[in-house]
Amino acid sequence: MHTYKKHLYMTVFPVNALIASQLDPAGFGKHYAVGSNKHYNGKVIFAELDINFRNDFFAIDEALALTVPHPEHGEPKRTKFIASYAVLENVPLTAIKNLYLVTSSGLVLELEKEEYTAVNEHGLIRLYQEISPLETLVASNKDQREFGKFITRETKSKGAPKICFTQIDFNIDEFFKYNEGREVHGCQLPNVNPYRLRDCIEALKQHPEKLTKTISLGSVLKDISYSFLRHGIWFVNGDEMVFFKMPCTDDLKDKHLAWWKAA
Repeated sequence: MHTYKKHLYMTVFPVNALIASQLDPAGFGKHYAVGSNKHYNGKVIFAELDINFRNDFFAIDEALALTVPHPEHGEPKRTKFIASYAVLENVPLTAIKNLYLVTSSGLVLELEKEEYTAVNEHGLIRLYQEISPLETLVASNKDQREFGKFITRETKSKGAPKICFTQIDFNIDEFFKYNEGREVHGCQLPNVNPYRLRDCIEALKQHPEKLTKTISLGSVLKDISYSFLRHGIWFVNGDEMVFFKMPCTDDLKDKHLAWWKAA
């Protein structure tokens, strides 16, 4: 019988789960997005974890022991769920290897960890989409480092021990210019109330002591293109940060054209 390599995967969207599998990342992403009738049609974001990672919160060894080929036809074990609750909170950021963005058609883009060295403009209002374990769309005058630390250390009412989030590529000045003088406001972000968005941004401008304003309790990730992801995706635990940079459009068209077209 063929011997398949075992993997540990942590999905962060659409759900946060820890899964053992004998599929490689491309196969796992395709199966999760389009090959399983358990899952809806839509994008998937997941990370591969160090296969040696262990935490008493998870029964990893027991699950890996059951991650074996089918006894009759020898096909690899596609998914063996280990946990579907409080996963990111119990995974150290050092255990995260690469991150993968899966299109609704099952194509997979691999992102590698990079040091986040950007020098950010202080006080600039940005839109952040929390991915896991929270799913809130937030406007904030904090940069990415400050926002991640705030959510994981400085607030209990709106926070979590660890956070995975992205910044939404959204031009606030153009939003206000487009809606100036209009009786009915519009917004390029689907299922986002433009009046709520306007009020949140104005509140941060008028009261800079406010740090964040909640725009929406639901995620927009399921309805937007990956092209809305500005810079990339962050995992933060206090002062600890892991960053996965989103390739520029030219690189995507040159090196990952099929994925880019599907995305």
